Amino acid sequence: MTHTRPTDPSQLWAAAARRDPAAPMLTQYDDVSGERTELSGTTLANWVAKTANLLQGEFDVGPGSTVGVALPVHWQTAAVLLGAWSCGAAVLETAAEDDDRLTTADVVLAAADRLPPLEELGLDELLGLSLHPMGMGMTGYTGPARDFALEVRAQGDVFSPWQPVDPAGVGLVLGGGSLTLAGLVDTATELAGRLGIVAGDRVMVDERAATEAGPVAWLLAPLAAGASLVLCRSAAPSALPHRAATERVTATLGLSLEGVRELGRPA
Repeated sequence: MTHTRPTDPSQLWAAAARRDPAAPMLTQYDDVSGERTELSGTTLANWVAKTANLLQGEFDVGPGSTVGVALPVHWQTAAVLLGAWSCGAAVLETAAEDDDRLTTADVVLAAADRLPPLEELGLDELLGLSLHPMGMGMTGYTGPARDFALEVRAQGDVFSPWQPVDPAGVGLVLGGGSLTLAGLVDTATELAGRLGIVAGDRVMVDERAATEAGPVAWLLAPLAAGASLVLCRSAAPSALPHRAATERVTATLGLSLEGVRELGRPA
């Protein structure tokens, strides 16, 4: 069987999800809340499809659209990013101090704690995410933002774009520049090779390093290589060696653990 090379993140993601759909694709730990959330390729694919259907059906997101993302490194953020790229849209990520840039987006998805200042910008379309480990909705929120968790659950489990994804379209807006959708795939593939990620790797990723490196490094590069992810938020250093053994981690990004290969470092 021949396989064509992915030309945009939606194809890259689809190939990753097909490799072993029942195996863990993304596992997340939060050492402040004590949460552990695990998603197989099939489960994450379900979230991605629902997110893409929500963006397309409710907000007319497609090629040429811009999706603002004001979210931390999180499994739900992975679904949002992959959902936006499945629509052929550009992603605009911002830090809190750059929220004004989000006024150029067609729709903005933000963590609940980012909503108050964003509401003051008068954004036309704003979705809030609770980032609950089980994907539950926001509690105690009375502002104008729509609740992502409530909206996304009503969406279909299979996604078909209304318009073909254009690999030459903008995929990620970065400060003063941008990457095309095809450029995201090329950059992720090149970065995976440079870091030394290989097929079957179980990569433990530190939240701080992932935030600094961006989604090409923490999300797309492992997918391009055929690896799975263990995201560690608010990581407690003392817990990491046991976690790495339990999760059968083979490599780390932004973490140094004895006996585990550190990506991007000479052997």
